[in-house]
Amino acid sequence: MNSSRPYLIRALYEWIVENDCTPHILVNADYPNVLVPPGYASDGQIVLNIAPGAIRQLHMGNEAVSFDGRFGGVAHSLYVPTQAVLAIYARENGQGMVFDLEPSSPDDDPVKTDKSSTRQAPAKPAGRPSLKVVK
Repeated sequence: MNSSRPYLIRALYEWIVENDCTPHILVNADYPNVLVPPGYASDGQIVLNIAPGAIRQLHMGNEAVSFDGRFGGVAHSLYVPTQAVLAIYARENGQGMVFDLEPSSPDDDPVKTDKSSTRQAPAKPAGRPSLKVVK
């Protein structure tokens, strides 16, 4: 049976946007194939604003969430496998869902677009993920 995570991410995204709130996703930045701007992750995690007005070309497929966003005024293409999404929630009230940490499959190879975005697979974090307030 397919994972329910991508379906839940899409449904919660739509629900958050329809309620005039700002959707954010918490991402395990150390998960294989995750492409996020270097230097913006903290403790192996990064919170991304995926509101329609903040990003472009959002694609929420069964394998990954991808979009174009700006960090420090510089455009970046981001790619987040659905297994790397730890939570999706509304910034205004924190309502959303936290997902269980899923192990990466052994056949996952890091995406190599250039030397600055190549990552090595780190040790798995211990414990449950936690949400942090971003202002």
